[in-house]
Amino acid sequence: MKPTLVLKMGQQLTMTPQLQQAIRLLQLSSLDLQQEVQEALEANPMLEMADEGDDDYSASDTESKDSDGDPSSVTVPEPVTLDAIDQHSQPEEDGNWNEQIPNELPVDTQWDDVYQSSTSSLPSQDEEDWDYTSRTGTGETLQSHLEWQLNLIPMSETDYEIAIALIDGINADGYLEESLDDILASLPPEMDVEMDEVEMVLHRIQQFEPVGIGARDLSECLLLQIRQLPADTPMLEQATRVVRDHLELLGSRDFSQLMRRSKLKEDQLRDVVALIQTLNPRPGGEIASGEPEYVIPDVIVRKDNNRWLVELNQESVPKVRVNNQYASMVRRADSSQDNTYLRNNLQEARWFIKSLQSRNETLMKVATQIVEHQRGFLEQGEEAMKPLVLHDIAEAVGMHESTISRVTTQKFMHTPRGIFELKYFFSSHVGTSEGGEFSSTAIRALIKKLVAAENPKKPLSDSKIAGLLEEQGIEVARRTIAKYRESLNIAPSSERKRLV
Repeated sequence: MKPTLVLKMGQQLTMTPQLQQAIRLLQLSSLDLQQEVQEALEANPMLEMADEGDDDYSASDTESKDSDGDPSSVTVPEPVTLDAIDQHSQPEEDGNWNEQIPNELPVDTQWDDVYQSSTSSLPSQDEEDWDYTSRTGTGETLQSHLEWQLNLIPMSETDYEIAIALIDGINADGYLEESLDDILASLPPEMDVEMDEVEMVLHRIQQFEPVGIGARDLSECLLLQIRQLPADTPMLEQATRVVRDHLELLGSRDFSQLMRRSKLKEDQLRDVVALIQTLNPRPGGEIASGEPEYVIPDVIVRKDNNRWLVELNQESVPKVRVNNQYASMVRRADSSQDNTYLRNNLQEARWFIKSLQSRNETLMKVATQIVEHQRGFLEQGEEAMKPLVLHDIAEAVGMHESTISRVTTQKFMHTPRGIFELKYFFSSHVGTSEGGEFSSTAIRALIKKLVAAENPKKPLSDSKIAGLLEEQGIEVARRTIAKYRESLNIAPSSERKRLV
């Protein structure tokens, strides 16, 4: 075939850099947005942060747009009040959003102050339950905690090397993962270490805090903790015998077989089980293994005079504006290199501010619709959660589902019932006998409630829970109940059985 030139006409959608920037900012979390704004401030001289009390920024509500119609500063949407009495009211039509800046704005939070601002709701240092170290200290690993204790006891150089090898083999739960043979083989041959020395050092490590550390299995872990209890502890000897000889029966909750083998009566076994349940099967979990993570809510929802008020968190909204001094240097008819540089940066600054403004308005619209739809959750809790999908919110605000997905990712809402990611309010549904719909989140809450109120001697099976929900008009299959129960970290009925 001979090569030929063919001219074709077609249409395709091209995303402009401005649209790409708006989409990228829309899906960023509050912390990522702070970093993005900081990078933009360092790269663009036309951008600057606005401080509280700045006359130029305070007056920008009347001059927030320049002669070309482009925004020169980020405006914050005003709070939206929803009537909490009419549960079936329709959402108001969009179009009356106030884009002006309030007269008074809080001081903008810098990147280094983000974590400090999130602790404003913590108790004061004068209260008894305030622990400054646990709130502000750096996380400590289990290995560093054990090595710190190791340095406090006198020990030969050989034993110290053995102890370090043993500590390195302890996992986050506090158990010794590696066998003593492997640890012995990992030591240098010139040390000439015997197995008895390794076991002796291990016994010394097992005396460290937290109690039960360095055990090779669950039975040894519990026995180490039992040995630390006072000698006059009731049922101490019987608990030791059960943990040492019959732990598998206790784990499978075969209490009848356990009573026969341990020769204990039911009331005695009940006391033994209660004593064993006070022990920690994962002692390593008592030591923090990393830095605490904080969440800064993007939206705040509160009740005011029997109405739900939805507003953006002022501390998470960057206060960015165009530097008027630099902007005044731009000359329209000048095509010099310096003027071109200033003009390009000015246009990029306007695009960036417009993208931030669009992000704030979209987030506010979506959050308002979520609160409008989930008033029952705010009033009554999880059991009143309604089914909600992305299409419902997208249709209400007139946007695409992909946009709703971006705006609800890594965005958090502070409510009187806690802080939740916006995606938490979306859930699938199941049918009811009356033809209605019931949220899967509400079903999980009902399962948790039924399990909490069950008879410990005869816990509810998945089939029984499905039958109880069916009596309430909720049609859920047994397999679905098992899936929801596992997502709640609730053990099967055979493992929930206990003596009372």
